[in-house]
Amino acid sequence: MKFQGILRRPVLVPAAAVLIAAAVGAALLHWGGGAVPQTAPGLPDPGPTTAWLLPTARLGMQLGAVATVGLLLAVVLLSPRDDGRLSPLGYRRLRVAAISAGLWVAASAVAVCYTLVDLFGLPASQVLSARAVLNFAFTVPIGQALALNGLLALVVLIIAAVTLRPVGAVLALLLSLAGVVPPVFTGHAAAASNHQLAVSGLLLHVLPVTVWAGGLFALAITARGSTADLAVAVRRFSPLALACLVTVGASGFVSAAVRLNRPADLMTTRYGQLLLVKIAVLAAVGVAGLVHRRRAIPALLAGQRRAFLRVAGVETLLFATAIGAAVALSRTPAPIGGAEEDAATSLLGFPMPAPLTVVTLARDWLPEPLVIAVVLAFAGLYAAGVWRLRRRGDTWPVARTATWLAGCAVIILATSSGLARYGPVLFSIHMVQHLLLMMVAPILLVLAGPITLALRALTPSTDPRWPGPREWLQAALHSKVTRKLTHPVVALALYVASLYVLYFTGLYELAVRSHAAHLAMVGHFLGVGYLFFWVVIGIDPAPRRIAHPLKLILVLISMVLHAFLGVALMQSTALLAPDWWTALARPWGPTPLEDQRAAGGIAWSFGELPTLIVLGAVMRQWISADQREARRRDRAADRAEAEGREDAELAAYNRMLAELAERDRRTRG
Repeated sequence: MKFQGILRRPVLVPAAAVLIAAAVGAALLHWGGGAVPQTAPGLPDPGPTTAWLLPTARLGMQLGAVATVGLLLAVVLLSPRDDGRLSPLGYRRLRVAAISAGLWVAASAVAVCYTLVDLFGLPASQVLSARAVLNFAFTVPIGQALALNGLLALVVLIIAAVTLRPVGAVLALLLSLAGVVPPVFTGHAAAASNHQLAVSGLLLHVLPVTVWAGGLFALAITARGSTADLAVAVRRFSPLALACLVTVGASGFVSAAVRLNRPADLMTTRYGQLLLVKIAVLAAVGVAGLVHRRRAIPALLAGQRRAFLRVAGVETLLFATAIGAAVALSRTPAPIGGAEEDAATSLLGFPMPAPLTVVTLARDWLPEPLVIAVVLAFAGLYAAGVWRLRRRGDTWPVARTATWLAGCAVIILATSSGLARYGPVLFSIHMVQHLLLMMVAPILLVLAGPITLALRALTPSTDPRWPGPREWLQAALHSKVTRKLTHPVVALALYVASLYVLYFTGLYELAVRSHAAHLAMVGHFLGVGYLFFWVVIGIDPAPRRIAHPLKLILVLISMVLHAFLGVALMQSTALLAPDWWTALARPWGPTPLEDQRAAGGIAWSFGELPTLIVLGAVMRQWISADQREARRRDRAADRAEAEGREDAELAAYNRMLAELAERDRRTRG
């Protein structure tokens, strides 16, 4: 594949970005004390090679991830289509993404090896072997995170190298974003006392920065084609960049708050000073983005791309400086802590809460920044859709808006209130979270009709080469994946069987020990709950039309199986996650087994109330559908009578009755 045409002129931009990131990272590492630390005599020392090579590999991982995510984002959102297929520009960007993914894989492999060397504190020749590296990658959390990062990058490389269709590019983009996540759970954030706040805040920081910097990088180095197409791409990217800027600012504040003991640490510690450098650079990127929007886009619309390339190049180099500062931060000790943690704090990320009362449950909130940010974003998008409809004179039921906002409130209540603080301490409270996330919130969200609202509020694209959000939503609704997921058997199996898999395997203990697994569990509860209730009571369009009797059967089966889960927990003599409860050693309240039986009672009794509501909704929809069908037939019969002809359905019905009467007469004769 010839990439010279793509990279001939803009090759200076990525080369300069790499050099600037490396230089800034090296300088700040030396200034911050993270490079070549002084080792006390007699203690093991991995040597200067590891001290410099490891942050270089980390830098390579970050640059490779940014470039790969940005190029794939450009393929999916910022490139025109050619009759539903990738355009030549999108195809070239996809192949360049394969190259950057290869660099990402190589950097990850080096990072795995030299992180192991750094942990042992010995020269690489004494540590590195195939067996040691594999054992580190499969058994040690930081090794698992780095190895998973590299593995996902390898899968992205393969997909980007062989796919020819937009669907493959979308899959590669999602996997590349997933590849950015694992190292977040093993850095300074995971070591912080409030690791839930720290990790979620860092996720909200890392992902938007990667999308923001990567998208700009992709546009800067592959800015070929017509200026009209480039103007469309920049206009599409501009609101995304603004959203990333807002998210990065808010999440950066949260991340700094849990890593610094006091505000004065910003000025008095090397970590705080490096953080100020990164903040200043990102602020400069935001100012450059404002200039970009005011000057570069009008220039592109006028057929001139020089202004865009100049501003985009400056922004890219500023981002490279920020990435270098981030690498230096990753190797600089944060001023966390002070008091020694007890066993409960090290397990939970916060001290053992006081005995459970109504007051403590209502007062002692534990915010989950990632969930709150996503929920508020969806609430804002829904409100924007309603506002757009009303602005053009259309109506939207107030009850649906209230239902959607209530569903969003339930999610925040389940994940950030006192329920979140007591959930890992009492299994019965976790079961309340389970019911809210898997039943109550999805029912409310489904009845709000968000897909119908989106299809009405979003305007169709005027250019078939540039499909917009409405076209993407329609494509997702009619995709093979959606059709398979909305099959009644699949939806029921995901909704019910996953509960037994979670609670009667080691997954539940993993979810309480790992914040990553906890977030995955929350997403799973909401996802499978929404899918199931969309199938049985959803008012939005779906790939399959299911008869109402089948919907009733699905709801009854789910009710029985959910009740059986509650009974099994009530009668069980085996404790779920026994190692967790033993290590936690909660000094108050019921014993873990008593609490587990109480959780079973909650699942058996209160868990059936939402199901009864769903049954009522199915019956109401069934009656309404029959009434609509009867009115339709009446109108058809009236039209046929007015036109002096016989209605086709009525004629068929009359013929059937005549045949039955004739058959009965012959039988009697």
